[in-house]
Amino acid sequence: MNTATFSLAMLAPALPEALLLALVSAILIADLFIAERDKHVTFWLAIASLLGCAALAGASAGNATAVTFHGTFIADPMSQVLKVATLLAVAATLVYGRLYLQARELLRGEFLSLSLFAALGMMVMISASHFLTLYLGLELLALSLYAMVALQRDSVRATEAAMKYFVLGALASGMLLYGMSMLYGATGSLDLSRIAFALEHSRANPTLAVFGLVFIVAGIAFKLGAVPFHMWVPDVYHGAATPATLFIGAAPKIAAFAFVMRLLADGLAAMTGDWQQMLAILAVASIGLGNLVAIAQANLKRMLAYSTISHMGFLLLGILAGTANGYSAAMFYVLTYVLMTLGAFGMMLLLSRAGFEAEDLEDFKGLNRRSRWHAFLMLVIVFSLAGIPPAVGFFSKLAVLQAAFESGYVWVVVFAVLMSVVGAFYYLRIVKLMYMDEPAGEITIAPRLDAQVLLSANAIAVLVLGILPAPLMDLCARAITASL
Repeated sequence: MNTATFSLAMLAPALPEALLLALVSAILIADLFIAERDKHVTFWLAIASLLGCAALAGASAGNATAVTFHGTFIADPMSQVLKVATLLAVAATLVYGRLYLQARELLRGEFLSLSLFAALGMMVMISASHFLTLYLGLELLALSLYAMVALQRDSVRATEAAMKYFVLGALASGMLLYGMSMLYGATGSLDLSRIAFALEHSRANPTLAVFGLVFIVAGIAFKLGAVPFHMWVPDVYHGAATPATLFIGAAPKIAAFAFVMRLLADGLAAMTGDWQQMLAILAVASIGLGNLVAIAQANLKRMLAYSTISHMGFLLLGILAGTANGYSAAMFYVLTYVLMTLGAFGMMLLLSRAGFEAEDLEDFKGLNRRSRWHAFLMLVIVFSLAGIPPAVGFFSKLAVLQAAFESGYVWVVVFAVLMSVVGAFYYLRIVKLMYMDEPAGEITIAPRLDAQVLLSANAIAVLVLGILPAPLMDLCARAITASL
């Protein structure tokens, strides 16, 4: 094809992204003409845009792998599954956060458009097959998240969190860029497939490639929130508005997984032995520190932040296996983790109201006496986060542990199992507060029917997938096998 030629066939694999870009641009303009009292119209337009793009991405499932835009963008089975999950996670985040945002006058076009632009950045990251595309998607996501955290301009805590996030994010982006530039110097290309070919056939400078890999793994670790690049996670989770915290803690993890897969499993597969050692250290440090420090937290958002650090360590266990089985286990883990995170923060948002943040452990005291159903939903989600059967968290942890064990990382697996027992303590503390303690104050549950129905479906999905995990596991295995 002539490089100057642009056709619909070239655009077809990126149609969901193109549609989302057009829709968010239209929403930005439409929001200027929508009265303040009718801002719910902008909200539902954003939800419709996300669901429409998810349906379009899902409709392409089963299509053969397509590479377009001169090798910079790839649409394969893995990207199709991850895009649908990402868009649905963003839509669920907005539904959960609607009442919270309304009560604090944050349900505006700015928050909604930033959410859609962040979703677009995640989709670009998921389908990137070139360093430039990866970095474009990453920065579109990151800049949207920085602004989203800082939207609470009257909150000193939110402003401080946004500044920390921005400064450390810029540092991580610099590391990634430096690593990419070194790999370019080592291989002479920015295209992931050409980099993989050069490394596999010993046509690269090995010393320069290893130095580039170190900086890239450091940048990846920051985006995942892995130790020792985790310092931003607790402060940003605690300082941001709860819907923004949920946004950061859920959907971007799917994009980060795709980012790792594109860089390490696709582009740097020939250096598997090098990055496996780095990921093993990151995984052990993250699982250990995340679980131990979470015990001391009285604030639920900070506790979930350290829990996230631990979960990212478990995610790395699947990836460091370096096998198709490990990659599919990691994909299953990240999808189920996002489902659990949505449920946990969804319950916090359901209990929050104007002038009250349900973010302390004390706020969950006696929840069973106020609503047995909602206490049961939280129980299921907490059991899943702790990895207790029959919730899906048990099978997701088992899958990554098995993959790491089969690859010979026995000591890592033993350590992770011991730390899981430690993690169960602070998770079960929430159950004890809900069922055994007297309420510390009035417990109010948000009257929004849509959020309550979604939360119920969310927790039931966690339970059903724990009883019947095979369909999602098979989907992940097929997607990974077809994409490698």
